[in-house]
Amino acid sequence: MKLALFNTYRLGVVVSDDELVDVTDAVPGYTDDALIAGWWRGLCRDFGSLKPEIERIAANGERIAIDSVTLRAPALNPSKIIAAASNYSAHVEEMHGVQERTLGKVEKWMMDFDVFLKAPSSLADPGTDIVLPFSVRQAGHEVHHESELVIVIGQGGTSIPVERALDHVLGYTAGLDITVRSPADRSRRKSYDTFSPLGPWITVADESVDPTDFTILLTVNDIVRQNVNTSDLIIDVPGIVSYASSVMTLLPGDLIFTGAPPGVGPIEPGDQLDSYISGIGHLTAGVLEGQE
Repeated sequence: MKLALFNTYRLGVVVSDDELVDVTDAVPGYTDDALIAGWWRGLCRDFGSLKPEIERIAANGERIAIDSVTLRAPALNPSKIIAAASNYSAHVEEMHGVQERTLGKVEKWMMDFDVFLKAPSSLADPGTDIVLPFSVRQAGHEVHHESELVIVIGQGGTSIPVERALDHVLGYTAGLDITVRSPADRSRRKSYDTFSPLGPWITVADESVDPTDFTILLTVNDIVRQNVNTSDLIIDVPGIVSYASSVMTLLPGDLIFTGAPPGVGPIEPGDQLDSYISGIGHLTAGVLEGQE
């Protein structure tokens, strides 16, 4: 099952490549105020009990053309966006050269796996533009793309054992972790508005979804930049969830970016990005020059 948010943050089930069904009535407490996200967090937490009614409405409801709606980022006001660093060996290797060029030195501590936070306000809807901050461009810093599998937390928890970690996952979506290459704090460099495009929807985790076998493909202006499988992750999805929960309590609706694949590189105004993840779909974004 694929869950989408659309228009006034209504809930849809994607029933074909080009159609969805509005199933908002299956979820208690809906409001179109994105800041009041209790109904969304309740859906993430209670999806198992809500699923039968969602399926019933999806099977019988009116089909709506996806190209007739506005897709929203499939997340509402998450308590936090967590991101994994240095989680593909080939990316760790390439970052030595990237840091030498952009920082003049290699920060060795940044080559080890860990997690950090991005501002939830950096989320952007699928199909919208990434805005390159004027101050960043003026300072001459590169801004890079990172195309990643994103975990959506269902039932939260703390100190979650690896063997139970997938029980806490609602599903998966695609995300772009846009990054300024500068000496600034990692969270700051990744938290500008529009720096976390997300979507186009969530593929719900079930027995048919294997988080070790997602193909991630990113093109910029139709040129392949990143092409990897999640089987190459250093720390796999259960390990990421378990580790993150040992640092901070995970809450329903939280997002975890699983790490940048190799092939990161600069983006420029006018670029068009297309991030494809098998079993999920295409997330697209343009790039704009920010205003002073």
